[in-house]
Amino acid sequence: MIGADAIIKCLEAEGVEVVFGYPGVAICPFYNSILESDIKTVLIRTEQNAAHAASGMARLTGKPGVCAVTSGPGATNVITGIATAFADSIPLVCITGQVNSELLGSDVFQEADITGAVESFVKYSYLVKKVQDIPKIFKEAFYIANSGRKGPVLIDIPIDIQNATINNFHYPEEVSLRTYKPTVKGNMVQIKKVVKELEKAKRPIICAGGGVLLSEAEKELRAFAEAHKIPVVSTMMGIGVMPTKHPLYYGMVGNNGKAYANRAMNESDLLIMVGARVADRAISQPDLITQNKVLVHIDVDPAEIGKNAGPTIPLVGDAKHIFEDLLSAQDCECEHEDWIKTLDEYRISMEKKRTPNPAYVDPAAFITRLSEKMQDNGVYVADVGQNQIWSCGYHIVKDGKFLTSGGMGTMGYSIPAAMGAKLGDMSRQVIAVCGDGSFQMSMMELATIRQHNIPVKIIVLKNNYLGMVRQYQHFTYKDNYSVVDLSGSPDLEKLASAYDLPFFRLNDMNNMEEVLDAFLKEDESVLLECLIDPMDLV
Repeated sequence: MIGADAIIKCLEAEGVEVVFGYPGVAICPFYNSILESDIKTVLIRTEQNAAHAASGMARLTGKPGVCAVTSGPGATNVITGIATAFADSIPLVCITGQVNSELLGSDVFQEADITGAVESFVKYSYLVKKVQDIPKIFKEAFYIANSGRKGPVLIDIPIDIQNATINNFHYPEEVSLRTYKPTVKGNMVQIKKVVKELEKAKRPIICAGGGVLLSEAEKELRAFAEAHKIPVVSTMMGIGVMPTKHPLYYGMVGNNGKAYANRAMNESDLLIMVGARVADRAISQPDLITQNKVLVHIDVDPAEIGKNAGPTIPLVGDAKHIFEDLLSAQDCECEHEDWIKTLDEYRISMEKKRTPNPAYVDPAAFITRLSEKMQDNGVYVADVGQNQIWSCGYHIVKDGKFLTSGGMGTMGYSIPAAMGAKLGDMSRQVIAVCGDGSFQMSMMELATIRQHNIPVKIIVLKNNYLGMVRQYQHFTYKDNYSVVDLSGSPDLEKLASAYDLPFFRLNDMNNMEEVLDAFLKEDESVLLECLIDPMDLV
């Protein structure tokens, strides 16, 4: 077999079922060999979205998503998708074609130093120099991507290596990397310290980040919180760790979070931060979370612990294993009913009051009603902008998933990620919610949706502005708006017709029930446009 055949064998050995990508000459041997495989190929319409789609699939399946693009602009285009996955610790294996090995460094047609370009956005990258190294490299790449703090790994493969003959193909059964041995089990001494602090605490709280979802520790965290009656808040990436209406869940923290969630965290005397970076969007003033409280920081990545806030008890390890150990640790006598009663009062008194314009759709009420009507295990994919903040604040997670781009805040994420999520589990309802700005960053993927029959439901909250930037300019520059007017946007009804998609439009709240029922009833891909007050604020 040749190198390209060997790559396919590696993907099959890893159980890969779908590859998202865009071919070009430098990756053609790979795409020729994949024809002999049962692996499904999905032609996306721009390379960035190949990584976003792979990300959506990874977040549904728990396995690394895979994308494959060509050299030069194909490789550079995929960087934003790689950076987006890296910021949210999503496991990807990104394969890029490269020019002939002997031509590297000579600035030939479509050559780009992609391993150098992505160095700050990947867990690791490989430039394959010998065809016989392919099995070992792919085994390592999948292991690195999906272990420890998860993230993207890039493999750059020159076309001559893809075409070279490999005489003895053997896919390794195990990986042994001398310099990479992530800690999974938490230190029992530190775990016992956490239990002792919990026994003393009067106002404990758990702040859950995306790392809890990545380690599939939702059940363990919920069981621990319920066993000891500990309130829970989440970062944006941690939405879904607890069902939204769980009595112990108090919402998202941060600048755009619930006021009562932030107050709960600030007034706690024991803060257990798990799978969260303590980054600026969730914790605008890190010093506040260390004042007058014990801070326990649990993370699989030791580099994150103490980076932004110094913990009282650092605890390195995988969240699932640590909560299993905490649950099996000696029983502690915990009584927090007064604390929970106080938080319940905050929840009622501090809930944000909205005064929506009745001439338009109220995005808050619309998203809430949409959530109530969605299937219990449905997948809600929010884009970036005002639509994201409304989604975070008003979407009701039951037994489903909430996906978005948190760390990088990449507009255009929702539609390709929803495609990947749907292909990851065709039995689940998947809905992408975006603004009219973010929609136009990935609307070319409507062609992919039609070509590959991916039944994704798309909602566009249309206000004819780059809403989040307009809102910032409203407060910061006193309505002196600059480059935020989306005039010239397409007629979405005509666009839907061009792609042969059913189309619905909601002008106000009057017939929301009927439109939502018709929208959700459709078995195929469908587009819904909701007209939002251009001056509405999150």
